[in-house]
Amino acid sequence: MMIGYEILLMLDPELPDDRQEEIVARVREGIEGSGGSWGAHDVWGRRRLAYEIDHKAEGVYHLLTFDAEPEALAEVSRVLKITDGVMRHLAVKRTEATGPARPLETRVEHRQDSEDQATPVG
Repeated sequence: MMIGYEILLMLDPELPDDRQEEIVARVREGIEGSGGSWGAHDVWGRRRLAYEIDHKAEGVYHLLTFDAEPEALAEVSRVLKITDGVMRHLAVKRTEATGPARPLETRVEHRQDSEDQATPVG
């Protein structure tokens, strides 16, 4: 039974663009070669990491969506674990409630209402 999945790839920021595309193409070939169907490839770009991984403070993120058998996902994950240039990857099952994924942007809102003002209690 085909299941919808997403893989978030974090690639080494020093990889050339053609090598990044090669890694994504390899994942796509693995999915389609096992009878799955490719959904989309969304490049999120370079992001600062919360902590260094392999002495790198940034990573390049790619979101891959596809439908596949669980065995195909297991094989793709196995290949990603041993692929040079892949710093991390996370595969999750999509649900009906899952909409199009976008990176969260940090947004700070500051409201100045009368309720925000401290009132001495006495």
